[in-house]
Amino acid sequence: MKKEINLQNVKGSYDYLPKEQIIRNYIQDTLKSVFESFGYKPLETPILCYYDLLAGKYDDSNDLLKEIYKLTDQGERNLGLRYDLTVPFAKCIAMQKELRLPFKRYEIGKVFRDGPVKTGRDREFLQCDVDVVGLEGAPIEAELINLWLTGYKALNIEVYIKYNSRNLLRGLIKEVSNNVTENSLPLFITVIDKMDKITKDELIDELIKYGMQEKEAVRLLDYLSWDLTKLETQFSNTTNEDLKQGLDELTKLKTILEQLNLSEHCIFSPSLARGQDYYTGNIFEVYAKNNELSCSLGGGGRYDKMITNFINNGSTYPAVGISFGLSTIFEILKSRATKEKTSLTNILIVPLGTTSEALKLANSIRALNKNVEVDLTGKKVGKSFEYADKEGIPFVIILGENEINEQKFKIKNMITKEETEVSFDNLTILNTLI
Repeated sequence: MKKEINLQNVKGSYDYLPKEQIIRNYIQDTLKSVFESFGYKPLETPILCYYDLLAGKYDDSNDLLKEIYKLTDQGERNLGLRYDLTVPFAKCIAMQKELRLPFKRYEIGKVFRDGPVKTGRDREFLQCDVDVVGLEGAPIEAELINLWLTGYKALNIEVYIKYNSRNLLRGLIKEVSNNVTENSLPLFITVIDKMDKITKDELIDELIKYGMQEKEAVRLLDYLSWDLTKLETQFSNTTNEDLKQGLDELTKLKTILEQLNLSEHCIFSPSLARGQDYYTGNIFEVYAKNNELSCSLGGGGRYDKMITNFINNGSTYPAVGISFGLSTIFEILKSRATKEKTSLTNILIVPLGTTSEALKLANSIRALNKNVEVDLTGKKVGKSFEYADKEGIPFVIILGENEINEQKFKIKNMITKEETEVSFDNLTILNTLI
């Protein structure tokens, strides 16, 4: 007996029908244009990775390890589906030892995370990263922030950017507690990363669980509420190297953001942690200004050690990158477009016993860089007009024997209902209409 198949998508994965995919393609095409205007080049890396490569940068308690899709191949090798584009990028650079630096790349590709599903957070989704390897300092970080703002502006989404330094976080944790070790630091940062998701009392309890005293946890949370000026004043003479480096990184970034007139869109947030342990310096997250979505629309930061450790040849490979949240962008633009008619087709040609001629005419019009569909269903003209209206096709041509004999036809604007007569030997007039 034939086994019945349950026809449904895996939770957190979706089919995107044409109207939705048009929006997704628009997002990608718009962003690619922005990236290339800044001098960034396209790159593609494999979806399949060795599991050790994906898991090697995290401690066993990191929640991200639970979200890696694990599998084995026929050779019983442990593999995983990539959960982001950063680790595969670092691997790629490590393997391409002759690559000229600095190297600026963008990549748009599928990633997979076996985590909770909610609006803007799926299990199979497109990620969009922009990275630079080979440049240190605030100028390149400011360029990426500028690129971020330019990209979202091109998509007509108003955003603001939160920024912080992982070194500042490390320094503040060490400042409040003498019992902190290098191994325990990532645990405390993971707790801080939950700051907007759990209560203050729950935060304190978790910090205590990992080794802080209650008074130390309370003092840390107090520091994490200060602005940059207050922190700079309080720790102007600090001997805490992490704290000193973090304040220096943040001050330099703040200065260049002000010089580029970008500071009004950027907010210092000392509690911003970013859960990934590979971040080494300044970190960033982007949010919608009008709260169209409450979750972040992207994140990024500096990760100087990752590629350096992969290559391990005695040289350093500073790196910094940002990510655009394509799923969240899609949700915003989809909600705006629910009442709009979207079609990639410019003209629908309806043949009345003139199929060959209609196909030939379509080719001639396509040569003018117009998208043309020929209705081959044989339905009545009224039904063809209904189809064009529902699909949002803006122009319709009815092509019958009379039109062929007279070598001219009328093209109807579906919005204004106006008709324009066009001669076969003067098709370029369509460029003024469409």
